[in-house]
Amino acid sequence: MPFSLTPNTHFYLNSETHQQALELLLVALKNREGFIKISGEVGTGKTLICRKLLNALGDEYVTAYIPNPGLSPEGLYLAVAEELDVAVDLALGGHHVLKQINIKLIELATEQKRVVLVIDEAQVMPEDTIEALRLLSNLETESAKLLQVVLFGQPELNELLARPSLRQLQQRITFQHNITALNKQALQQYVGHRMSLAGYNGPALFDRKAVTLLYRSSKGIPRLINILCHKALMSAFGQGDRVVTRRHIKKAIQDTESVSMPRFSWLPLGGS
Repeated sequence: MPFSLTPNTHFYLNSETHQQALELLLVALKNREGFIKISGEVGTGKTLICRKLLNALGDEYVTAYIPNPGLSPEGLYLAVAEELDVAVDLALGGHHVLKQINIKLIELATEQKRVVLVIDEAQVMPEDTIEALRLLSNLETESAKLLQVVLFGQPELNELLARPSLRQLQQRITFQHNITALNKQALQQYVGHRMSLAGYNGPALFDRKAVTLLYRSSKGIPRLINILCHKALMSAFGQGDRVVTRRHIKKAIQDTESVSMPRFSWLPLGGS
């Protein structure tokens, strides 16, 4: 399926905004920066970039990935310990867990390993858990940090970190990037790219007016593009049509609650 909603690195398109995010992450991690933040609206491809990053890191990196960070401070420490294969005694409390994590990080540092903690959907983290994350990032030797942290989150993450009570962590974020929606040209490339990787090698399946309406209605958000393209393809297939037209996109829009028909869509769709 070319337009599945599941983030699949096989379909990754190196668009400008995603390329900038991935390059920033790799350079920042190489330079041992402490905190890195990637933000973006729902559906812009943050999780895909996250997976692409995890796949791109070499053997010198050890990664801990937390996809659902709505945890208590103790829960965060336990999740990190589990990701790093640290054996802990829960009865001894959070301080013991933090101590064991520190021992493991020192051990990995002596093996010339870099440890990266990647947190997806970071905007759902409770404030006290973010403070616990800051304390976790304090673990260091005399010459280097023992842990680097990458935060992926929706724009609400920026609002959360802007609170005065979290200014210490905010000041530690040395690199950040906001993933933007695709422009019309990138959207057209995105659609063709996914069709090609799915195995289609014929002429363009989406005509010019279909692409224009797709862009106007999805606003360049990859997740919405996938939803509308999938439904439009099914509509065209059901009617025996060989090309996806404006009519098929319109039906897909009408069948999707999260998308509305753009204003003046009755006008000729010749422009951008």
